[in-house]
Amino acid sequence: MSIKIPDSLRREIASRAAFCCEYCRLPEQAAFFSFHVDHIISLRHGGKTELDNLAFACPICNRNKGTDLGTLSGNPPKLTRFFNPRIDHWSDHFYIEQTGEIISKTEVGEATLTFLDFNYPDAVIERKKLLLSGVLPV
Repeated sequence: MSIKIPDSLRREIASRAAFCCEYCRLPEQAAFFSFHVDHIISLRHGGKTELDNLAFACPICNRNKGTDLGTLSGNPPKLTRFFNPRIDHWSDHFYIEQTGEIISKTEVGEATLTFLDFNYPDAVIERKKLLLSGVLPV
């Protein structure tokens, strides 16, 4: 379900996120497409259109996440929630290598990284170029 986010709220969300995807850290200035406002807990699952439930997301992360809250991961598989930018610190769950690859530090990070497909080949190449140009800090 798509809902219109007021421009003032969208600006506040983007500013809070330093104009980067709150999931994969892609800077909006480096993206070809406009970023989205993601309901961290989707409307379908009872989430609200409130500042504390909204995240700034690149189109790829937003599309991959959809309305999901978590996924089965690990061995044996267990339900693992996704990274939540309102309650989690990105650097507690991930880091970026000089190669451009995002590495998970936790089960939450691994579930999010895998499900949102952070390291698809084009993203790794783009991230490496952004690191080398200084646009994306490590």
